[in-house]
Amino acid sequence: MATLFPARASYIWISGKDTHHDIRGKDKTLYLTEEELKQTPDALLAAGKFAVWNFDGSSTNQAKGLDTEILVTPVRVFISSLPNAVPDIKWFVVLCECFLPSGEPTPDNTRYIARSVFDADKKNLRPWFGMEQEYVLMRRGRPYGWPSFGFPGPQGPYYCGIGPSSVYGRTLVERHYELCLAMGIKVSGINAEVMPGQWEFQVGPCEGIEMGDHLIVSRWLFLRMLELESGEGEFLDVDYTAKPVKGDWNGSGLHTNFSTTETREPEGLDAILRYIENLSHTVSKDIVVYGHDNNTRLSGHHETSRYDQFSYGVGTRGTSIRIPNAVKAERTGYMEDRRPAGDVDPYLVSARLFASAVNLPETELIDK
Repeated sequence: MATLFPARASYIWISGKDTHHDIRGKDKTLYLTEEELKQTPDALLAAGKFAVWNFDGSSTNQAKGLDTEILVTPVRVFISSLPNAVPDIKWFVVLCECFLPSGEPTPDNTRYIARSVFDADKKNLRPWFGMEQEYVLMRRGRPYGWPSFGFPGPQGPYYCGIGPSSVYGRTLVERHYELCLAMGIKVSGINAEVMPGQWEFQVGPCEGIEMGDHLIVSRWLFLRMLELESGEGEFLDVDYTAKPVKGDWNGSGLHTNFSTTETREPEGLDAILRYIENLSHTVSKDIVVYGHDNNTRLSGHHETSRYDQFSYGVGTRGTSIRIPNAVKAERTGYMEDRRPAGDVDPYLVSARLFASAVNLPETELIDK
């Protein structure tokens, strides 16, 4: 009989419709052979080594009544890059979807909705996404690096800034970046943003449902990392909300870059313009999934478009949609939807953008 070795598996899932902070999780012990421990997470998942588990849905507001059991079904697995107390113990991070005991998805299982939309792609358009996650590092309830009272100097020197008078929290930002890389999350870069204490990391390109998976796990990783960094009296957090600080300060978005096989072909700019025309007719539906309180951010100022208007331009930052200058010159590539707020559900945003742009009839799945 083969010798079995213990491994740790952190099952994580979204509780409710708050995908940026209300991520829950619990751990279990797996026993794997030496050969299985050498396999990739994808191979172990395909082999059924991560079983369906359950949790008490009444404690997460996902179940009511006598039967409170919610099932968590593993859908994607990573190997944790967080420090282990015992480095030799392999630590898996198991992203899950939530289902009722009847087999029906829970009402807040937005991954299931997005998966249904992407599966309806009969033209094999292979949508690619890249999401730019803006956020504000928080320390004791205030943006990182801000004075205890009052405000820092006005915006200007902070965007892509260098030096201790321009950027705050770089050590934490770079640690998260490198942990994402080590974990296999498709993070593609970081930069300091316009407001002091505000940063951005980019995830992608990812295809279809993979986009939401990688962004959710990157958010989970940030929260878990900040747990470790928050020592006695040093409470650290990350704020993804649309307008973290009122007044003459930039909000936080999740700018979403998008392409398909049609836009990536020669003369794909024609498809991009067709998609933009389609999006101009779905504004009222799209904006619903583009973030809570997003109207406070989409003011027409601070590099945003207006909440109640649709616009596009080449190389623009104050429009709903931006076509990069290089894309116009080469007539092929991608477009950027600048409307989503930083705290949006990436599953709903990616599915909604794809369905609206290519005019899929399955958009009603998202509207329910």
